[in-house]
Amino acid sequence: MHARRMWILTGVLALCCVAFMTLGARGNWGFVLPFRGAKLGALLVVAVSVSTATVLFQTITQNRILTPSIMGFDALFVLLLTGAVFSLGGQGYVQLPPVAVFLVNVAALVAASLILFGTLLFQARHDLMRMILTGIICGTLFRSLTSFMQRMIDPNEFAVIQVSSFARFTQIETDLLGLAMVLLGGALLACWRMRFRLDVLALGHDAATNLGENPRRGQIEALVLIAVLVSVSTALVGPVAFLGLLVVSIAHLITPSPYHTVLLPSAALISAITLVGGQTIMERALQLSTPLSVVIDVLGGVVFLVLLLKGIRK
Repeated sequence: MHARRMWILTGVLALCCVAFMTLGARGNWGFVLPFRGAKLGALLVVAVSVSTATVLFQTITQNRILTPSIMGFDALFVLLLTGAVFSLGGQGYVQLPPVAVFLVNVAALVAASLILFGTLLFQARHDLMRMILTGIICGTLFRSLTSFMQRMIDPNEFAVIQVSSFARFTQIETDLLGLAMVLLGGALLACWRMRFRLDVLALGHDAATNLGENPRRGQIEALVLIAVLVSVSTALVGPVAFLGLLVVSIAHLITPSPYHTVLLPSAALISAITLVGGQTIMERALQLSTPLSVVIDVLGGVVFLVLLLKGIRK
């Protein structure tokens, strides 16, 4: 049953990709295909990065409500970016090599996430409300510090930060696409190799220990992969708050399975369909009258409230 649904999702994604590449295309195909192909590649990279990071985070927290964005990963990325612009200046930051900036951001996010969220995870893994409240507080703190530094810098330098502070599916950083694909490929390979360990970690700390798995080691490895994946998606399009929660919740409905062999590819396919198909509709049918990120955040916010209320009732 799961294999059949996977093939159906793959077929739908293929149709979305063809529509994205061909609908409304005018002029020289030698220009249109490479231009749209780069955007399509970036959308696929972002989709897979966000869905995989969300699945990993929900696995190590043993909770289907929490996501990296809700817990403040995206806000932490924007804080690091703002700190770089605040210390180096807008001109100094812009003149830095994009690849070097991206790699430094990845390293800083990995280190910060291990220090902040690793400690939170180990101390409060059995307390859902404490994790949610602490994650919201951390996100609010990061955004407040970001806002404080933004008010102290020059307006021209603020524009540099503003571009990266919101999700932008029409202006994608395709210059970093090659490096992002390499990092994504390495992260996906690591995730796939530990997929059976993730099945064990999802059973809980005590059960995983009894089955011979070291929960702390697995959680740290997953946090590193999550930080890398969040860095990849945020560097390309900016923060997307509820995309991961939305697509993973749909994946649980379409392919209900506790095994990551099914859940990881299913969530990735649904995420890719959401971004590619949604962007095709927004660009070709609605003429960009509404940003795709707004629609995703609205739907994802509704899903978050439904899951939260459902959990409270239980």
